[in-house]
Amino acid sequence: MTPFESSEVKAVFNQYSPQCKEALLTIRQLIIDTSAELTPHEKLVENLKWNQPTYTAKAGTPIRIGIFEETKIALFFHCQTTLIEQFRELFTDTLVFSKNRAIVMDPTKPLPINDLKLCIQMGLTYHSS
Repeated sequence: MTPFESSEVKAVFNQYSPQCKEALLTIRQLIIDTSAELTPHEKLVENLKWNQPTYTAKAGTPIRIGIFEETKIALFFHCQTTLIEQFRELFTDTLVFSKNRAIVMDPTKPLPINDLKLCIQMGLTYHSS
């Protein structure tokens, strides 16, 4: 696992239930690894927005992760992007969405890593296309 650079971000993860924390740490690492694959010489910024861990790449839109409706977890994307609309077309049968801003998951079930990775790639490069 990539160490936290921000004690504030680490503190937020430590507030999550064990199941949510484990799943969100997996997603965090997937975001970090995907960013490194896409732009190895560019730094991904990890900070807090709306008290949620947020990941921002120079060519992308911020991706937030956190708790959704107390028992679920989610990846949040800016609601004025077309990302969730695109994800709905690609992953109608495999992902669950909330309006035009989030992919929602049950932390007790296996994460759809391959689908999430493509969504993360699209978010991290949103402004470059």
